[in-house]
Amino acid sequence: MAGLSLRDLEYVVAVADLRHFGKAAERCGVSQPSLSAQIRKLEDGLGLALFERTSRRVLTTPAGEPIIRQARVVLAEAQRLLALAEGQDGGLAGSFRLAAIQTLGPYLFPHLLPILRAHHPDLTLVLSEGRTDGLLEELRDGRIDAVLLALPVEVEGIAAEPLFFEPFVLAHPVGHRLGQTSVLTLSDVDPGELLLLEEGHCLRDQALAVCGVTARAGRHATGLETLRHMVAVGNGCTLMPLLATGDAATVGGLVGYRAFAADRPGRVVGLAWRASDPRGRGLRDLAGLFRAALPASAGCSPVGAGQAA
Repeated sequence: MAGLSLRDLEYVVAVADLRHFGKAAERCGVSQPSLSAQIRKLEDGLGLALFERTSRRVLTTPAGEPIIRQARVVLAEAQRLLALAEGQDGGLAGSFRLAAIQTLGPYLFPHLLPILRAHHPDLTLVLSEGRTDGLLEELRDGRIDAVLLALPVEVEGIAAEPLFFEPFVLAHPVGHRLGQTSVLTLSDVDPGELLLLEEGHCLRDQALAVCGVTARAGRHATGLETLRHMVAVGNGCTLMPLLATGDAATVGGLVGYRAFAADRPGRVVGLAWRASDPRGRGLRDLAGLFRAALPASAGCSPVGAGQAA
């Protein structure tokens, strides 16, 4: 035990995350030779190789994978220890790593950051984005502290509170027939014209579900902005989250947006964190702040804690 330190484990996890010794050293704020030497020393002490090193890539070894998983657990528990010391009442203090799904973060963060700064001016924020599955894995591993995502989340050990209901609207090329109808319903959308995000995005699954369309081959986009530009050039129509449809989102007047008349499709956005996090009270308070952060003009309806998502 005397030869093992949390810093060593941070080096190991950084290399496992980035698959690159130089980038890992940069993340950890040390020189690459120092990081490499310390990992070699740890491997010698453990009696096994954690990484397979070649001139082109770094891979974890089969024997190293369970060691690295446990290293993540140890680091997460150490972070909880610090959280208890910094905020024994369960409040938020120090560094806070907040992530959001890619179809939400760029459009929601501008609403949330001012209120976060006003109520937690001393909190050191680290923001990131990703896809739901990857972010939940990072959350479980302790690499991030909380995630803004679409509910429900049915993952053991994860707590969540709903924040608001965000409607989906139809994004269509200007001049399209669906921009001219007096009333718009989901049944008016031609499945053959529906543009989707690629697999792995929860918004893709939500769009298929509300439109009653099964997964199919077709025209897909890697991200929401690419999807918007596909609409702009006349490739079809898509469902777009309301927060992503501001005044600057018309692509030079080429994209129009229409709300659905009844049974509005949409998603419940919530905040998720580890149920074991000792800052649970502070995280629930944070959810309350976020719930109140959106102005009424944003068109999203607050969803109270305990309400069905």
